[in-house]
Amino acid sequence: MKRKKFWWRLGIALLSLLFILDIIAGFFFYNLAIERNIKDFLVGNADLEVSAEAMDVFIEGDWRTWAANQDFEQWEMESYDGLKLKGYYLEAEVPTNKTVVFAHGYLGSASDMALFGQYYYEELGYNMFTADLRGHGQSEGDYIGFGWHDRLDYLGWINRIVKELGPDTEIVLHGVSMGAATVLMTSGEELPSNVKAVVADSPYTSVADLFGYQLERMFHLPKIPIIPTTGLVTKFKAGYSLKEASALEQVKKAEVPILYIHGKADAFVPTEMTMELYENTKSDAELLLVDGAGHGEAIVMDHDTYVKRLEQFLGKYVVD
Repeated sequence: MKRKKFWWRLGIALLSLLFILDIIAGFFFYNLAIERNIKDFLVGNADLEVSAEAMDVFIEGDWRTWAANQDFEQWEMESYDGLKLKGYYLEAEVPTNKTVVFAHGYLGSASDMALFGQYYYEELGYNMFTADLRGHGQSEGDYIGFGWHDRLDYLGWINRIVKELGPDTEIVLHGVSMGAATVLMTSGEELPSNVKAVVADSPYTSVADLFGYQLERMFHLPKIPIIPTTGLVTKFKAGYSLKEASALEQVKKAEVPILYIHGKADAFVPTEMTMELYENTKSDAELLLVDGAGHGEAIVMDHDTYVKRLEQFLGKYVVD
Protein backbone atom coordinates (compact mmCIF):
# COMPACT_ATOMS: atom_id res chain seq x y z
CA MET A 1 0.00 0.00 0.00
CA LYS A 2 2.81 2.40 0.93
CA ARG A 3 4.52 1.60 -2.38
CA LYS A 4 1.35 2.42 -4.36
CA LYS A 5 0.96 5.71 -2.47
CA PHE A 6 4.57 6.57 -3.26
CA TRP A 7 4.12 6.05 -7.00
CA TRP A 8 0.78 7.84 -6.93
CA ARG A 9 2.30 10.86 -5.22
CA LEU A 10 5.30 10.79 -7.54
CA GLY A 11 3.02 10.73 -10.56
CA ILE A 12 1.01 13.68 -9.25
CA ALA A 13 4.22 15.57 -8.49
CA LEU A 14 5.57 14.96 -11.99
CA LEU A 15 2.32 16.00 -13.61
CA SER A 16 2.22 19.13 -11.47
CA LEU A 17 5.79 19.94 -12.46
CA LEU A 18 5.03 19.44 -16.15
CA PHE A 19 1.94 21.64 -15.81
CA ILE A 20 3.97 24.42 -14.20
CA LEU A 21 6.69 24.12 -16.85
CA ASP A 22 4.05 24.30 -19.57
CA ILE A 23 2.59 27.50 -18.09
CA ILE A 24 6.08 28.99 -17.85
CA ALA A 25 6.73 28.03 -21.48
CA GLY A 26 3.47 29.66 -22.56
CA PHE A 27 4.44 32.99 -20.99
CA PHE A 28 8.02 32.64 -22.24
CA PHE A 29 6.99 32.19 -25.87
CA TYR A 30 4.41 34.96 -25.62
CA ASN A 31 7.09 37.33 -24.37
CA LEU A 32 9.52 36.03 -26.97
CA ALA A 33 7.37 36.36 -30.08
CA ILE A 34 4.24 38.42 -29.41
CA GLU A 35 4.96 41.06 -26.77
CA ARG A 36 6.38 44.26 -28.24
CA ASN A 37 10.08 44.18 -27.42
CA ILE A 38 13.49 43.52 -28.98
CA LYS A 39 13.54 40.14 -30.76
CA ASP A 40 17.12 38.93 -30.35
CA PHE A 41 16.06 35.33 -30.91
CA LEU A 42 15.89 35.94 -34.67
CA VAL A 43 19.51 37.10 -34.90
CA GLY A 44 21.57 34.47 -36.68
CA ASN A 45 18.53 32.42 -37.70
CA ALA A 46 19.69 30.38 -40.69
CA ASP A 47 16.18 30.30 -42.14
CA LEU A 48 16.31 34.09 -42.49
CA GLU A 49 19.68 34.23 -44.21
CA VAL A 50 19.34 36.42 -47.26
CA SER A 51 21.09 35.74 -50.56
CA ALA A 52 23.78 38.22 -51.56
CA GLU A 53 21.66 39.38 -54.49
CA ALA A 54 18.64 40.04 -52.29
CA MET A 55 20.76 41.65 -49.56
CA ASP A 56 22.07 44.26 -51.98
CA VAL A 57 18.53 45.25 -52.89
CA PHE A 58 17.08 45.08 -49.37
CA ILE A 59 19.89 47.09 -47.76
CA GLU A 60 21.21 49.37 -50.49
CA GLY A 61 18.45 49.45 -53.11
CA ASP A 62 17.52 52.82 -54.60
CA TRP A 63 13.96 52.29 -53.34
CA ARG A 64 15.12 53.58 -49.95
CA THR A 65 16.34 56.84 -51.46
CA TRP A 66 13.15 57.05 -53.49
CA ALA A 67 10.98 56.65 -50.38
CA ALA A 68 12.98 59.24 -48.44
CA ASN A 69 12.46 61.77 -51.23
CA GLN A 70 8.67 61.35 -51.42
CA ASP A 71 6.28 63.69 -49.68
CA PHE A 72 4.06 61.18 -47.86
CA GLU A 73 1.00 62.58 -46.15
CA GLN A 74 0.79 61.27 -42.59
CA TRP A 75 -2.54 59.86 -41.54
CA GLU A 76 -3.69 58.82 -38.09
CA MET A 77 -6.54 56.50 -37.15
CA GLU A 78 -7.90 55.22 -33.87
CA SER A 79 -8.37 51.46 -33.89
CA TYR A 80 -11.52 49.70 -32.72
CA ASP A 81 -9.81 49.15 -29.35
CA GLY A 82 -8.43 52.65 -28.88
CA LEU A 83 -4.91 52.50 -30.33
CA LYS A 84 -3.47 55.36 -32.36
CA LEU A 85 -2.28 53.92 -35.67
CA LYS A 86 -0.09 55.65 -38.25
CA GLY A 87 -0.43 55.49 -42.01
CA TYR A 88 1.30 57.20 -44.91
CA TYR A 89 -0.32 58.22 -48.19
CA LEU A 90 1.37 59.23 -51.44
CA GLU A 91 -0.74 60.62 -54.27
CA ALA A 92 0.16 59.48 -57.78
CA GLU A 93 1.89 61.93 -60.11
CA VAL A 94 -1.01 61.64 -62.58
CA PRO A 95 -4.52 61.61 -61.05
CA THR A 96 -5.90 58.07 -60.79
CA ASN A 97 -8.58 56.11 -58.97
CA LYS A 98 -6.19 53.19 -58.32
CA THR A 99 -4.61 52.81 -54.89
CA VAL A 100 -2.36 50.09 -53.50
CA VAL A 101 -2.56 49.45 -49.75
CA PHE A 102 0.51 47.73 -48.28
CA ALA A 103 1.06 45.60 -45.17
CA HIS A 104 4.62 44.98 -43.96
CA GLY A 105 6.19 41.97 -42.30
CA TYR A 106 7.06 40.95 -38.73
CA LEU A 107 9.18 43.57 -36.91
CA GLY A 108 9.09 45.76 -40.02
CA SER A 109 7.54 49.16 -40.67
CA ALA A 110 5.49 50.96 -43.29
CA SER A 111 8.54 52.29 -45.11
CA ASP A 112 9.73 48.75 -45.90
CA MET A 113 6.99 48.44 -48.49
CA ALA A 114 8.56 51.14 -50.66
CA LEU A 115 10.48 48.23 -52.22
CA PHE A 116 7.17 47.31 -53.86
CA GLY A 117 5.58 50.74 -53.76
CA GLN A 118 8.10 52.34 -56.07
CA TYR A 119 7.03 49.97 -58.85
CA TYR A 120 3.31 50.54 -58.30
CA TYR A 121 3.90 54.30 -58.20
CA GLU A 122 6.33 54.75 -61.09
CA GLU A 123 5.38 51.93 -63.46
CA LEU A 124 1.69 51.34 -62.73
CA GLY A 125 0.72 54.89 -61.76
CA TYR A 126 -1.02 53.97 -58.47
CA ASN A 127 -1.60 56.06 -55.38
CA MET A 128 0.25 54.41 -52.51
CA PHE A 129 -0.80 53.88 -48.90
CA THR A 130 1.29 52.05 -46.32
CA ALA A 131 0.81 51.74 -42.56
CA ASP A 132 2.69 50.74 -39.44
CA LEU A 133 0.85 47.70 -38.12
CA ARG A 134 -0.13 47.74 -34.43
CA GLY A 135 2.87 47.10 -32.24
CA HIS A 136 5.24 48.34 -34.98
CA GLY A 137 6.83 51.61 -36.07
CA GLN A 138 4.95 54.70 -34.95
CA SER A 139 1.69 52.85 -34.24
CA GLU A 140 0.67 52.10 -30.67
CA GLY A 141 0.22 48.64 -29.24
CA ASP A 142 2.12 46.51 -26.74
CA TYR A 143 1.69 43.26 -28.67
CA ILE A 144 2.01 42.00 -32.23
CA GLY A 145 -1.27 40.97 -33.84
CA PHE A 146 0.17 38.66 -36.52
CA GLY A 147 -2.58 39.86 -38.83
CA TRP A 148 -5.60 38.97 -36.74
CA HIS A 149 -6.46 42.22 -35.02
CA ASP A 150 -4.67 43.99 -37.86
CA ARG A 151 -7.36 42.78 -40.28
CA LEU A 152 -9.84 45.01 -38.45
CA ASP A 153 -7.37 47.88 -38.50
CA TYR A 154 -7.07 47.45 -42.26
CA LEU A 155 -10.83 47.55 -42.65
CA GLY A 156 -10.62 50.94 -40.95
CA TRP A 157 -7.85 52.11 -43.27
CA ILE A 158 -9.78 50.90 -46.33
CA ASN A 159 -12.87 52.83 -45.25
CA ARG A 160 -10.74 55.91 -44.62
CA ILE A 161 -9.21 55.66 -48.10
CA VAL A 162 -12.62 55.38 -49.75
CA LYS A 163 -13.87 58.36 -47.75
CA GLU A 164 -10.81 60.46 -48.65
CA LEU A 165 -10.46 59.46 -52.32
CA GLY A 166 -14.06 58.88 -53.34
CA PRO A 167 -16.49 56.05 -54.09
CA ASP A 168 -14.88 55.17 -57.44
CA THR A 169 -11.56 54.31 -55.77
CA GLU A 170 -10.19 50.90 -56.73
CA ILE A 171 -8.00 49.28 -54.06
CA VAL A 172 -5.38 46.53 -54.22
CA LEU A 173 -4.13 45.01 -50.95
CA HIS A 174 -0.50 43.83 -51.09
CA GLY A 175 1.30 42.25 -48.14
CA VAL A 176 4.53 40.38 -47.44
CA SER A 177 5.03 37.66 -44.80
CA MET A 178 3.00 38.74 -41.75
CA GLY A 179 1.60 41.49 -43.97
CA ALA A 180 0.53 38.83 -46.47
CA ALA A 181 -1.30 36.99 -43.70
CA THR A 182 -2.84 40.32 -42.69
CA VAL A 183 -4.32 41.02 -46.13
CA LEU A 184 -5.54 37.41 -46.39
CA MET A 185 -7.23 37.66 -43.01
CA THR A 186 -8.76 40.92 -44.20
CA SER A 187 -10.01 39.21 -47.37
CA GLY A 188 -12.38 37.03 -45.38
CA GLU A 189 -14.20 40.02 -43.91
CA GLU A 190 -17.06 41.92 -45.55
CA LEU A 191 -15.13 44.29 -47.79
CA PRO A 192 -16.41 47.27 -49.74
CA SER A 193 -16.62 46.67 -53.48
CA ASN A 194 -13.72 49.10 -53.90
CA VAL A 195 -11.28 46.31 -52.96
CA LYS A 196 -10.57 44.63 -56.29
CA ALA A 197 -7.62 42.32 -55.62
CA VAL A 198 -5.21 40.93 -53.01
CA VAL A 199 -1.53 40.05 -53.44
CA ALA A 200 -0.10 37.78 -50.72
CA ASP A 201 3.67 37.29 -50.82
CA SER A 202 5.04 34.56 -48.47
CA PRO A 203 1.99 34.14 -46.16
CA TYR A 204 1.39 31.57 -43.42
CA THR A 205 -1.78 29.54 -42.95
CA SER A 206 -2.31 30.44 -39.29
CA VAL A 207 -0.35 31.73 -36.35
CA ALA A 208 -0.71 28.35 -34.62
CA ASP A 209 0.72 26.59 -37.68
CA LEU A 210 3.61 29.05 -37.96
CA PHE A 211 4.46 28.86 -34.26
CA GLY A 212 4.23 25.07 -34.30
CA TYR A 213 6.58 24.89 -37.29
CA GLN A 214 9.09 27.28 -35.72
CA LEU A 215 8.85 25.64 -32.29
CA GLU A 216 9.98 22.35 -33.75
CA ARG A 217 12.52 23.85 -36.15
CA MET A 218 14.15 26.46 -33.92
CA PHE A 219 13.71 25.01 -30.43
CA HIS A 220 13.23 21.27 -31.13
CA LEU A 221 10.19 21.24 -28.87
CA PRO A 222 6.81 19.53 -29.41
CA LYS A 223 3.81 21.59 -30.46
CA ILE A 224 1.63 19.92 -27.82
CA PRO A 225 1.09 21.18 -25.16
CA ILE A 226 3.14 24.36 -25.71
CA ILE A 227 1.16 25.87 -28.60
CA PRO A 228 -2.27 25.54 -26.92
CA THR A 229 -0.88 27.01 -23.70
CA THR A 230 0.82 29.88 -25.52
CA GLY A 231 -2.51 30.44 -27.24
CA LEU A 232 -4.25 30.74 -23.89
CA VAL A 233 -1.65 33.22 -22.66
CA THR A 234 -2.05 35.21 -25.87
CA LYS A 235 -5.81 35.21 -25.47
CA PHE A 236 -5.43 36.51 -21.92
CA LYS A 237 -2.83 39.18 -22.67
CA ALA A 238 -3.54 40.19 -26.29
CA GLY A 239 -7.16 39.18 -26.80
CA TYR A 240 -6.74 36.55 -29.51
CA SER A 241 -5.71 32.91 -29.68
CA LEU A 242 -3.11 31.46 -32.02
CA LYS A 243 -5.65 29.08 -33.54
CA GLU A 244 -8.30 31.67 -34.34
CA ALA A 245 -5.72 33.85 -36.11
CA SER A 246 -6.13 31.85 -39.31
CA ALA A 247 -5.60 33.12 -42.84
CA LEU A 248 -6.69 29.68 -44.03
CA GLU A 249 -10.16 29.99 -42.56
CA GLN A 250 -10.48 33.54 -43.87
CA VAL A 251 -9.64 32.72 -47.50
CA LYS A 252 -12.32 30.04 -47.42
CA LYS A 253 -14.76 32.97 -47.18
CA ALA A 254 -12.98 35.37 -49.52
CA GLU A 255 -14.82 36.99 -52.43
CA VAL A 256 -11.91 39.09 -53.73
CA PRO A 257 -9.37 37.58 -56.21
CA ILE A 258 -6.01 36.63 -54.69
CA LEU A 259 -2.53 36.26 -56.20
CA TYR A 260 -0.25 34.07 -54.07
CA ILE A 261 3.53 34.40 -54.38
CA HIS A 262 6.13 32.33 -52.53
CA GLY A 263 9.79 31.42 -52.85
CA LYS A 264 10.48 27.71 -53.29
CA ALA A 265 13.54 27.99 -51.02
CA ASP A 266 11.67 29.61 -48.12
CA ALA A 267 12.54 27.76 -44.92
CA PHE A 268 11.12 30.34 -42.51
CA VAL A 269 7.54 30.11 -43.75
CA PRO A 270 7.32 26.88 -45.75
CA THR A 271 6.06 27.09 -49.31
CA GLU A 272 3.54 24.37 -48.50
CA MET A 273 1.56 26.89 -46.46
CA THR A 274 0.90 29.02 -49.53
CA MET A 275 -0.02 25.90 -51.49
CA GLU A 276 -2.60 25.02 -48.84
CA LEU A 277 -3.99 28.55 -48.87
CA TYR A 278 -4.24 28.57 -52.66
CA GLU A 279 -6.01 25.21 -52.75
CA ASN A 280 -8.59 26.36 -50.17
CA THR A 281 -9.35 29.83 -51.52
CA LYS A 282 -13.01 30.42 -52.34
CA SER A 283 -12.45 33.29 -54.77
CA ASP A 284 -10.46 33.39 -58.01
CA ALA A 285 -6.84 32.62 -57.15
CA GLU A 286 -3.49 32.45 -58.93
CA LEU A 287 -0.15 31.09 -57.76
CA LEU A 288 3.46 32.07 -58.51
CA LEU A 289 6.29 29.99 -57.02
CA VAL A 290 9.81 31.34 -57.56
CA ASP A 291 12.83 29.03 -57.83
CA GLY A 292 15.72 29.76 -55.48
CA ALA A 293 13.91 32.49 -53.54
CA GLY A 294 14.00 32.51 -49.75
CA HIS A 295 11.58 34.28 -47.45
CA GLY A 296 10.25 37.44 -49.11
CA GLU A 297 12.95 37.33 -51.81
CA ALA A 298 10.78 36.55 -54.84
CA ILE A 299 10.62 40.14 -56.11
CA VAL A 300 14.42 40.27 -56.19
CA MET A 301 15.31 36.76 -57.31
CA ASP A 302 13.01 36.86 -60.35
CA HIS A 303 11.92 40.47 -60.65
CA ASP A 304 10.80 40.26 -64.27
CA THR A 305 8.48 37.29 -63.67
CA TYR A 306 7.19 38.86 -60.44
CA VAL A 307 6.10 42.13 -62.04
CA LYS A 308 4.84 40.43 -65.21
CA ARG A 309 2.53 38.14 -63.25
CA LEU A 310 1.52 41.02 -60.99
CA GLU A 311 0.54 43.20 -63.95
CA GLN A 312 -1.33 40.36 -65.66
CA PHE A 313 -3.25 39.64 -62.47
CA LEU A 314 -4.12 43.26 -61.76
CA GLY A 315 -5.10 43.78 -65.38
CA LYS A 316 -7.95 41.30 -64.94
CA TYR A 317 -9.54 42.97 -61.94
CA VAL A 318 -8.50 46.65 -61.79
CA VAL A 319 -10.04 48.82 -64.51
CA ASP A 320 -7.78 51.38 -66.20
